[in-house]
Amino acid sequence: MNELGFIPVVLIPVVFIVAAYLLGSVSFGILMSRVFGLPDPRSVGSGNPGATNVLRSGKKAAAVLTLLGDALKGWLAVWLALQSGALMWVVCWVALAVFIGHLYPIYYGFKGGKGVATALGVMLAVSVWLGLAVLLTWLLVFAISRYSSLAAIVAAALAPVYALFLLMAYKDYVLMILAMSVIIIWRHRSNIRKLLDGTEAGFDKSP
Repeated sequence: MNELGFIPVVLIPVVFIVAAYLLGSVSFGILMSRVFGLPDPRSVGSGNPGATNVLRSGKKAAAVLTLLGDALKGWLAVWLALQSGALMWVVCWVALAVFIGHLYPIYYGFKGGKGVATALGVMLAVSVWLGLAVLLTWLLVFAISRYSSLAAIVAAALAPVYALFLLMAYKDYVLMILAMSVIIIWRHRSNIRKLLDGTEAGFDKSP
């Protein structure tokens, strides 16, 4: 018998991965908007149910809770996998599953956010130093530019570089982080176009 009782050993990785996807599918942007009586974040601004779009509603508490919730689910899924003693490849697939769940949530017609906060939570679970490096990069770029999209793009681009130095002995983690970074940048492709033509909306800026 294993720690999960009746579940065959060979199916335990599948259970972790599916559970991670279902956890990732929980959108804290939508939940917090309902709790605070705000418009559905998918119907305003960029249409993205993430913390930045929730913040545009003017309710900072809702945005902060959205950010923490989306990051926490990424951290929790990976932390639980690590605590269970799962093999590295299982942890990587759990990380990708919770991330993909946020991007394509089963509860909301597979239309989710861009995955920045959830990816940060994943990185913090894998390596606190990696997560802090990525977070500081985001904060620095945002403080200079006032564009959350640019901060996310730069942080995502540098995350695999940080991982290469901090996790060079764990190539599976480096590849997993590279995959998430590529997806995040791809999800920001419309923002990249707007940044290039000067129409991107930033905080304290006019689009």
